[in-house]
Amino acid sequence: MAQADRIDAHQHFWKIARGDYDWMTDEVAAIRHDILPSQLEPLLHRHVIAGTVVVQAAATVAETEFLLSLAQDHAFIRGVVGWVDLADPAAPETLDRLCLNPAFKGVRPMLQDIADTNWIAQPSVVANLRALAGRGLRLDALVTPRHLGVLAEVAQQVPELPIVIDHCAKPVIAGGADPGEDWRSGMARLAALPQVMCKISGLANEAGAGWSAASLRPVVDHVLSCFGADRAMWGSDWPVLNLAGDYGLWCAASDRLFRSLSEAERRAVHGGTATRFYGLEAA
Repeated sequence: MAQADRIDAHQHFWKIARGDYDWMTDEVAAIRHDILPSQLEPLLHRHVIAGTVVVQAAATVAETEFLLSLAQDHAFIRGVVGWVDLADPAAPETLDRLCLNPAFKGVRPMLQDIADTNWIAQPSVVANLRALAGRGLRLDALVTPRHLGVLAEVAQQVPELPIVIDHCAKPVIAGGADPGEDWRSGMARLAALPQVMCKISGLANEAGAGWSAASLRPVVDHVLSCFGADRAMWGSDWPVLNLAGDYGLWCAASDRLFRSLSEAERRAVHGGTATRFYGLEAA
């Protein structure tokens, strides 16, 4: 893959009639309509982004298969992060079937929506995390600050599993709030584990109305300080992003946030890290 390629490491598609998007309440009515590749492709061209990683938005294998079908028809989709029930003893068989499609890169349990913070530490889940690692797959960790401690413990139990923290673990920063020492120390603990990486994504939604690059800087600077550019990757979280802004605003803010990085570091954050983590290939 050429060094100049930029990758959006986190975006979504959905087709509402499929009927398994349980989180789509009236609170997200503005994005509760079909979102498909034809709507994203012009934005990628405009911002010179060569490829994406599409991430699950429903807790069903059927949705993963839907995303894999989109990847077959659209070369810019370089990888798919799907969903498998990691508490199911039969999960390895499902993984084997999904792995027949080379676009399948990993799994994301919707941990933020599970009431039990320690769900991921169950023996059955840990066994399936080892099954993920054994198949060359990765874990996207959709977590909030309450999960940082248990995620670190599980990462230590399964050191062979590559893990990426989505959306910087969703720090509580709405209204200009400080993300807090628990978040800072939890992220630093995870960054000490070499197989753990972090996505700089989703922060506009966490900050809410009136967000700016300046308001997000304390979070981004801490992530880059802990993980370094070689273990940080940029993502848009489009179209969820549209609840708080748009693709162009996020790209412009990101350019400001990364301005102090070297050219090599910016290449890593904007594509190199994601390409290496997910094992992406050029279109």
